[in-house]
Amino acid sequence: MQLELNGLAVACIIGDRPYERTLAQTLRVDLSLTLDAQAARTDALSDTVDYAALTENVRRTLVSAKCWMIERAAKLVLDVCFAEERVQKARVRLVKAGAVAHLESAAVVLEATRAEWRKGVF
Repeated sequence: MQLELNGLAVACIIGDRPYERTLAQTLRVDLSLTLDAQAARTDALSDTVDYAALTENVRRTLVSAKCWMIERAAKLVLDVCFAEERVQKARVRLVKAGAVAHLESAAVVLEATRAEWRKGVF
Protein backbone atom coordinates (compact mmCIF):
# COMPACT_ATOMS: atom_id res chain seq x y z
CA MET A 1 0.00 0.00 0.00
CA GLN A 2 1.22 3.53 -0.80
CA LEU A 3 0.70 6.28 1.75
CA GLU A 4 1.16 9.81 0.39
CA LEU A 5 1.75 12.73 2.76
CA ASN A 6 2.13 15.88 0.67
CA GLY A 7 2.68 19.56 1.23
CA LEU A 8 4.17 19.68 4.71
CA ALA A 9 5.59 23.21 5.02
CA VAL A 10 8.54 23.55 7.38
CA ALA A 11 10.19 26.88 8.19
CA CYS A 12 13.85 26.15 8.91
CA ILE A 13 17.40 27.34 8.43
CA ILE A 14 18.62 25.89 5.12
CA GLY A 15 21.29 27.06 2.70
CA ASP A 16 24.88 28.21 2.41
CA ARG A 17 24.51 31.95 1.90
CA PRO A 18 25.06 34.19 4.94
CA TYR A 19 21.46 35.45 4.98
CA GLU A 20 20.19 31.84 4.77
CA ARG A 21 22.00 31.00 8.01
CA THR A 22 19.88 33.50 9.97
CA LEU A 23 16.51 33.69 8.20
CA ALA A 24 14.22 30.66 8.15
CA GLN A 25 12.98 29.56 4.73
CA THR A 26 10.11 27.23 3.98
CA LEU A 27 10.79 23.75 2.67
CA ARG A 28 7.93 21.76 1.19
CA VAL A 29 8.07 18.08 2.11
CA ASP A 30 6.28 15.33 0.16
CA LEU A 31 6.47 11.73 1.38
CA SER A 32 5.48 8.52 -0.35
CA LEU A 33 5.67 5.50 1.95
CA THR A 34 5.15 1.84 1.14
CA LEU A 35 3.47 -0.04 3.99
CA ASP A 36 1.69 -3.34 4.42
CA ALA A 37 -2.05 -3.11 3.80
CA GLN A 38 -3.07 -4.24 7.28
CA ALA A 39 -4.87 -0.97 8.10
CA ALA A 40 -6.94 -1.33 4.92
CA ARG A 41 -8.14 -4.70 6.19
CA THR A 42 -8.63 -3.86 9.87
CA ASP A 43 -9.65 -0.17 9.78
CA ALA A 44 -7.49 0.25 12.91
CA LEU A 45 -5.33 3.31 13.46
CA SER A 46 -2.81 1.13 15.28
CA ASP A 47 -2.14 -0.73 12.01
CA THR A 48 -0.70 2.24 10.14
CA VAL A 49 1.80 5.06 10.54
CA ASP A 50 0.74 7.90 12.83
CA TYR A 51 0.67 10.77 10.28
CA ALA A 52 0.68 13.50 12.92
CA ALA A 53 3.62 12.04 14.83
CA LEU A 54 5.63 11.34 11.67
CA THR A 55 5.16 14.82 10.23
CA GLU A 56 5.95 16.42 13.59
CA ASN A 57 9.18 14.37 13.76
CA VAL A 58 10.06 15.53 10.23
CA ARG A 59 9.38 19.14 11.18
CA ARG A 60 11.38 18.91 14.41
CA THR A 61 14.30 17.26 12.60
CA LEU A 62 14.49 19.90 9.87
CA VAL A 63 14.19 22.80 12.31
CA SER A 64 16.94 21.50 14.58
CA ALA A 65 19.33 20.33 11.83
CA LYS A 66 20.00 23.73 10.21
CA CYS A 67 21.35 21.99 7.10
CA TRP A 68 23.53 23.69 4.53
CA MET A 69 22.09 21.63 1.64
CA ILE A 70 18.66 20.24 0.82
CA GLU A 71 20.35 16.95 -0.09
CA ARG A 72 21.37 16.47 3.55
CA ALA A 73 17.96 17.59 4.76
CA ALA A 74 16.30 14.96 2.53
CA LYS A 75 18.56 12.24 3.98
CA LEU A 76 17.55 13.23 7.51
CA VAL A 77 13.87 13.04 6.54
CA LEU A 78 14.47 9.59 5.03
CA ASP A 79 15.94 8.53 8.40
CA VAL A 80 12.80 9.77 10.17
CA CYS A 81 10.63 7.74 7.78
CA PHE A 82 12.54 4.54 8.42
CA ALA A 83 12.33 5.05 12.18
CA GLU A 84 8.74 3.88 11.60
CA GLU A 85 8.98 0.08 11.52
CA ARG A 86 5.98 -0.27 9.19
CA VAL A 87 7.73 1.66 6.39
CA GLN A 88 9.16 -0.75 3.79
CA LYS A 89 10.10 1.85 1.19
CA ALA A 90 10.21 5.65 1.28
CA ARG A 91 10.39 8.44 -1.26
CA VAL A 92 11.22 11.89 0.08
CA ARG A 93 10.87 15.05 -2.00
CA LEU A 94 12.05 18.38 -0.60
CA VAL A 95 11.34 21.60 -2.47
CA LYS A 96 13.08 24.89 -1.72
CA ALA A 97 11.46 27.90 -3.37
CA GLY A 98 13.73 30.61 -4.73
CA ALA A 99 16.90 28.58 -4.25
CA VAL A 100 18.47 30.12 -7.34
CA ALA A 101 17.62 33.34 -9.16
CA HIS A 102 15.30 32.78 -12.14
CA LEU A 103 14.08 29.42 -10.78
CA GLU A 104 10.76 28.89 -9.11
CA SER A 105 12.29 26.19 -6.93
CA ALA A 106 14.90 23.48 -6.55
CA ALA A 107 14.00 19.98 -5.38
CA VAL A 108 15.75 16.85 -4.20
CA VAL A 109 14.23 13.38 -4.30
CA LEU A 110 15.62 10.43 -2.34
CA GLU A 111 14.08 6.99 -2.59
CA ALA A 112 15.16 3.80 -0.85
CA THR A 113 13.92 0.49 0.43
CA ARG A 114 14.50 -0.35 4.07
CA ALA A 115 17.26 -2.79 3.01
CA GLU A 116 19.04 -0.09 0.97
CA TRP A 117 18.73 2.37 3.84
CA ARG A 118 20.21 -0.15 6.29
CA LYS A 119 23.17 -0.65 3.93
CA GLY A 120 23.78 3.09 3.97
CA VAL A 121 22.99 3.75 0.31
CA PHE A 122 22.36 7.37 1.36
